[in-house]
Formats: sequence, C-alpha cells, structure tokens
Amino acid sequence: MDETPGLSDQYRMVSPWPLFVALGLPIAELGLLFGLVPLAVGGLLLFGGSVAGMLRESGYVSTPWRALVAISALTFVVGGALLYADPMTTVSLTLRGYATVAAAVVMLVVGVGGELFAFDTDVAA
Repeated sequence: MDETPGLSDQYRMVSPWPLFVALGLPIAELGLLFGLVPLAVGGLLLFGGSVAGMLRESGYVSTPWRALVAISALTFVVGGALLYADPMTTVSLTLRGYATVAAAVVMLVVGVGGELFAFDTDVAA
C-alpha cells in the first residue's frame, strides 16, 4: 500500500479563481439587493475579473483583457435592461441599473487599458 495515494511530483496546481467567482456573485447580489452601490460594483468587478482570469487559465482565451471587455459588454446590456425596465415596474431599479452600468464601464476601461498597456507575460512552456 502506498502511504500517499494520488500524489506525485507532477500534480496540478489548484486554481484560486473559483473562490473569487463564488464570492463575487453574492457580494454583487447583496449590494444590488440593498442598494449599496460600492458593494455592488466591487462584487461585479470581482466576478467579471475572476471569470476572465478563469477563462485565461483554462486556455479558452489567449489574454484576459479581451474576455474582460466581452464580460463588460454583457454587464452593460444587463444594466441597460434594468434601466429600461425601471419605468415599467413598481420597484425602483434605477440604482441597480446604474451600479451595473458603472461596473461595466470600469471593466471596459480596465480591459482596454490592459490590452493596450500590459506586457505579454505568457511564458513559453
């Protein structure tokens, strides 16, 4: 019998991204639910950035910056839909819509800035 089953010198590293995705979404939801704009924007930034990082780590995208721009576009559409639906509802969605659009704008600026100014850190394996 082996004392350390399943372990070897070449085991894979653990990814930190699922933890941040799991934290970002509830933080954003709490901020949107209670109208706390900084909490909502921060949670959406954490969620969007973590998804972009996870996509880069898994090899689906070559750079996280373009993925972040795509996620910001989707977030902008959701925020715009909240603002569009606000006059048709009895609950005010204005604050939630503006918080979502603000997070989308910040992600867009970071994504474009990262694409333009970030160095290529991809190490040839």
